[in-house]
Amino acid sequence: MSIIPPRPKGPPLNALRAFEAAARLGGFAQASEELCVTPGAISQHIKALEDWTGTPLFQRKAHGVMLTEAGQQLQPHFTHAFDAMSDATRALRSTMAQPTVTIAALPSVAQLWLSPRLPALRAAMPGTRLTVLAMETPPNLNREMIDISLFIRAPSGATNEHILTDDQIFPVCTPELAAQITRPADLAQQMLLHDESWSGDWDLWARNHGQGFIPEQMGSKYSLYSLALEEARAGAGILIGHAPLVHRDLEKGNLVRPIGGAVATSQALIMEISPPQNVAEEVSNCAQHLLEN
Repeated sequence: MSIIPPRPKGPPLNALRAFEAAARLGGFAQASEELCVTPGAISQHIKALEDWTGTPLFQRKAHGVMLTEAGQQLQPHFTHAFDAMSDATRALRSTMAQPTVTIAALPSVAQLWLSPRLPALRAAMPGTRLTVLAMETPPNLNREMIDISLFIRAPSGATNEHILTDDQIFPVCTPELAAQITRPADLAQQMLLHDESWSGDWDLWARNHGQGFIPEQMGSKYSLYSLALEEARAGAGILIGHAPLVHRDLEKGNLVRPIGGAVATSQALIMEISPPQNVAEEVSNCAQHLLEN
């Protein structure tokens, strides 16, 4: 009678993934955001690894965590392994019967910049399934099954990112409201609209035009830029417009720039493409279409 002894088990894959993310990103909170779990779950996973090996991987300190010497030595191996797994998964996805391109975008970019371009994009890529995900933070294209990201952020200089247009800010409102404004001081008599994502916009613009600090309490606040913009279109007040997001409204005349010049920010609308070794033909075609339109 044959005997099949129990085989030794390694630690769970999720625990290894938690360690790699925390080590690469420099903290449990950052890893939890990338992996869409709680910081407590990351901590429990890493504690399980430390119990399994009997070796501390992180030093816990009041201001955060730091890799131990053992953690530092292990981190490159795990990063390489998970990068390779991501490449293999993308290769597997490329065998799907219908080509798929997944685009992640900041919600305001998805609604105001990308959405008007989708009909032409679909027409230019018949037979390709397009998936659009609205996300608050840029994804890790090395790991996630996302092909293209569109975010307003500071350029990093990476070879796989393209600046679609620089970001500038300036007040926008309806032509009727604009007729009531002849100088920056007139803004004090108007309802100012604030977007929580860019809470410092009004202050930045005001300081560049010799005006004092404009607090968020002076006006209405919105958690979605598209909602704040809709309120501006309805004549509810004056919003700081981001050039890539209000371009079409200015072209149509729904909104106008009542006063003052544009202020350049340190950001741009950036398209990032998945690493070159992972780029399929349909992804390249999609990216080229967005660059040209």
